[in-house]
Order: sequence, then structure tokens, then C-alpha cells
Amino acid sequence: MDLGLKDKVFIVTGGAKGIGEAISKLIAAEGGITVIAGRSTEDNNKTVEAIIAAGGQAVEVTAELGEADACKRVIDFTVQRFGRIDGLVNNAGVNDGVGLESGSPEKFMASLQKNISHYYNLAHYALPYLKQTKGNIVNIGSKVADTGQGNTSGYAASKGGINALTREWAVELLPYGIRVNTVIPAEVWTPLYETWINSLPNPDEKLAAIVAKIPYEKRMTTSEEIANMTVFLLSGVSSHTTGQIVYVDGGYTHLDRSIS
Repeated sequence: MDLGLKDKVFIVTGGAKGIGEAISKLIAAEGGITVIAGRSTEDNNKTVEAIIAAGGQAVEVTAELGEADACKRVIDFTVQRFGRIDGLVNNAGVNDGVGLESGSPEKFMASLQKNISHYYNLAHYALPYLKQTKGNIVNIGSKVADTGQGNTSGYAASKGGINALTREWAVELLPYGIRVNTVIPAEVWTPLYETWINSLPNPDEKLAAIVAKIPYEKRMTTSEEIANMTVFLLSGVSSHTTGQIVYVDGGYTHLDRSIS
């Protein structure tokens, strides 16, 4: 199926690793131009080089997205380079373990700053250009907003806020033909997830216990499966879909996890 992305320009935050990398590569594979925004120039360039080697188009812009000025620079860079923005994928974030008991008011606010502020800031600065193209926004959320996790108040609050902003923006941007949706991953095998698992006392046992609770096929979701849904929502093929919270999680969030 042709998703109609040829030569359209999409910004992907945190687009160099894990879920973001899979999204960046799939946009390019579909003929789009990926602008990878993230804090590591080295990681950004590795993904750009891989995309170009595969025949795609991509560039990188290094930015500390927790800073509003840096978000504006990402938008300015993209417009100066390509003259348009067709879509924004808000993906960057970190489950930073700022809990109610273990954290502090200062750490909580810092967690919000790095996990949700750039979703708003990038959308705000990109809006004039999205109006021109009738582009759209896809946010990447987390099942933590629905299920809780424990000891990660900042991250959970941010992800809950992202779901709320998705619905809010979908309403506000109706007059401009701009669609806004969120994709919710649950247990996805990424380099960050692997690092977390390996930091535990019994990583193999912990991983097996987690996988056993994923209803569909008893396996982790892949980054590519998250990318497939994200890029579908970016495309005109999903032209009447807005304000939706879409779960790509093997049934983890909503199905009974005791099912054998």
C-alpha cells in the first residue's frame, strides 16, 4: 500500500534509537524525509547514515528538547532546510524513576520538563507550518498512564498528560484539518529496555515473567510494530482518524493478563 509520504517532511524526536529509530526508518522507506531530533549527534548521525545507505532521505538536528529554545531551533532548522513540515512525531522521553516517596518536588518538576514540555513546545512552534500542509501530530505515550507502575510519578503524570493533550489538540485543530493521535506501547524490546532488564538481579527470570503476562502470543511488541501504526497515522490513509489513543501492546493494557 502506498501511504503517500513521498518527499513529505516529518520530525521525529528521539528518532535515533529504539521506537524512534524504527519510526524514522519506516518514514524514509515510505519515501518521506525524516528529521531526527535528539540530544546525541553521534546517535542521530548513525541512524541518518543507515537511512541514506538504504536509499532514504534523512537529516539530524541535535537538540536538548527539554529547553523551549531548542525546540524552536528544531522547527526553524526544518523549515529553513525543507520549507515545510508535514508531520510531527513526539517520541522522546525517559522513565526516570521519580517516585512519590523516592523523589522530590524539584525532581518531579524536572521530570515533567523533560518528558512532556517538548511535546507542547514543538507542536506550538510547528503549528503555523502544519496549518499550511494540513499535516498531523502523532504522540508516543505509554501504558503507564493507564496501569500505573510505581515509583515513577513524573513519567506517569507526563504520559497521562500526553493522552489529555492529544484529545485537546484534536479538538482545537479541527478547523485546520490537522489530525492528532497517540500510540501507546506497553512492553517493547528496545536497547533502553534491555539495559533495564540487565540491571536487575535475575534478568532472565524477570523477562520471562513479563512476557508471560502479554496476552497475544506471549511476546514483546517490536519497535517496528509501533512504527507501523505511527506511520499509518501520519499518512493520509488514516484520513478520518483523530483524537484517538491507539494501543499497540498485544492486549497488555486492556485484556485479562491471567489468560493462559
